[in-house]
Amino acid sequence: MSTRYTFGGDEHLFVECSEEMSLEAFFKSLSMAKGVRESGIRGITEICPANASFQVKFDPDIIHPDDVLKEVKAIEGAAEKAEPVLKTRIVEIPVFYNDPWTHETLMRFRERHQEPTGTDLDYAARINGYGAVDDFVGAHSGSPWFVSMVGFVAGLPFMYQMVERQRQIQVPKYLRPRTDTPRLTVGHGGCFGCIYSVRGAGGYQMFGITPMPIFDPTQTTSYLRDFMVFFRPGDIVKFKSIDRAAYDQAIEDVDKGRFAPPIREVSFDLREFQKDIDGYNAKLEGMINGH
Repeated sequence: MSTRYTFGGDEHLFVECSEEMSLEAFFKSLSMAKGVRESGIRGITEICPANASFQVKFDPDIIHPDDVLKEVKAIEGAAEKAEPVLKTRIVEIPVFYNDPWTHETLMRFRERHQEPTGTDLDYAARINGYGAVDDFVGAHSGSPWFVSMVGFVAGLPFMYQMVERQRQIQVPKYLRPRTDTPRLTVGHGGCFGCIYSVRGAGGYQMFGITPMPIFDPTQTTSYLRDFMVFFRPGDIVKFKSIDRAAYDQAIEDVDKGRFAPPIREVSFDLREFQKDIDGYNAKLEGMINGH
């Protein structure tokens, strides 16, 4: 589809690059949002990026809506000609899959689930064609994910796995939302993964939990002292499956200020990635491992 522009009231312009999620649409949306941010257009007060779209807030007393539309369309033209290369970072996130806390929670809400007799991991493995939960966990943690947007609640990342479309993990949300989800739950709904930054209601399937805080309004966590939100759009995430002992050790390290997530600066080239997806992902994993 061609980019769709829609005004939202008197102060917003919504820009939709695609009706369905793809890395191409995500890159175009991210490039356009970055272009608007860097353009310094007088009267634009806020930019909110999403998976394959973004929204611009502007002051109509300073800039006319038609002028906003004209400026953003010009930026779209430049974005379409730009090389699809992103300077970003890759981070390794430890995950304790099938942990006791999300398990206890999901068992309290089985009447709201498509498969009341099993677990969320059992259900996700079955409908995605995996014969065993361990195989499903291997697929979930085996390839990296792009953070396509941050929101819903403060600090929550939406993530899209960097694999061919036919290999995308897809699961529906709960039939009815839960009233409880443990903080730092690793969840999944539709084709998007997420990490619940705070405890609260939710409808995504629950696969595990990470010991790594991703939102700290007190900014006392060692790696969140500069900014309370860890993730930003364009981050690349590689999950690492850990056991209970490693989880407990990580929790202790977080409490004592010793925990430091492995992070590497990378330059991601969409065209090179599309030529050899598995090979490119292997290179990214090698970078996070210091190879």
